[in-house]
Amino acid sequence: MVTPNQYIRRLGARVKEQKGVFILYSILRLFVVLIGIRSIMLHNYDVTATCLLVLALFFVPSLLEEKLKIRIPALFEEIIYCFIFAAEVLGELGHFYTQFTFWDTMLHTINGFLFAAVGFSTIELLNRTSDKVKLSPLYLTMVAFCFSMTIGVLWEFFECGADLFLGQDMQKDFVVDHFQSVSLDPTHSQQVIPVEDITGTVISTASGEEFAIEGGYLDIGILDTMKDLLVNFIGAIVFCSFGFAFLKYGKERKVADKVVQGLTLKPEFPEGEETETDPEAFDELETEETEK
Repeated sequence: MVTPNQYIRRLGARVKEQKGVFILYSILRLFVVLIGIRSIMLHNYDVTATCLLVLALFFVPSLLEEKLKIRIPALFEEIIYCFIFAAEVLGELGHFYTQFTFWDTMLHTINGFLFAAVGFSTIELLNRTSDKVKLSPLYLTMVAFCFSMTIGVLWEFFECGADLFLGQDMQKDFVVDHFQSVSLDPTHSQQVIPVEDITGTVISTASGEEFAIEGGYLDIGILDTMKDLLVNFIGAIVFCSFGFAFLKYGKERKVADKVVQGLTLKPEFPEGEETETDPEAFDELETEETEK
């Protein structure tokens, strides 16, 4: 059980060791606090709630470190903070999702990359410290890839649920100018009927409202979901390629070594053996274990 004094002491040591992370964290947190204060003054409590959510998410990395007894590398921690800020503050509050069509795609790609790193770290940590489990590099990277894709699918389930039951529009729409469908076949023989060069559609409601869609019809979320999963797939493949090269060739592949070492979780040092200000301590410990 870590006492408050021990936690504060360890936190202070981490701040000294990772000054860049602390500065980035402080700047982003300050922005969120200022936005939250402004939203309260404007009585915009939806924005206030989002700011509180972001502040809570900012605590997640340090809580995971304490609960799971792991160390999150500085690069990984910085990416996590920037990802949260880009998704919630810039994406939702700053409307970047609608102003920049690539914003959602970029974040889903990073998401695939990061969760592949999380899956890789978890299994590789078990593989390295267990006497009974010894997985091949190919199998380990396949597990990391599947973990990342599973998280991507679960997130799409969440988006769909939010749209269906909470009245949101997390699955963004596409205007499509052509499609093929067997539902239009008058013979009901499952013949594919193509519809080409759609110039516009009109949506009529029971209340008499009409919505005109220029250039095609409104695809509700299907293409967005497939696009998100595709870029998640790409992000996962990219990290797993680095991970496989790291496991297979080690330091012979310097780029893979730097990427994987900078993004993989590391075991926390036992109480009394911590070397918080020595970033090389883990590498030395890992070398000793390998030699044994």
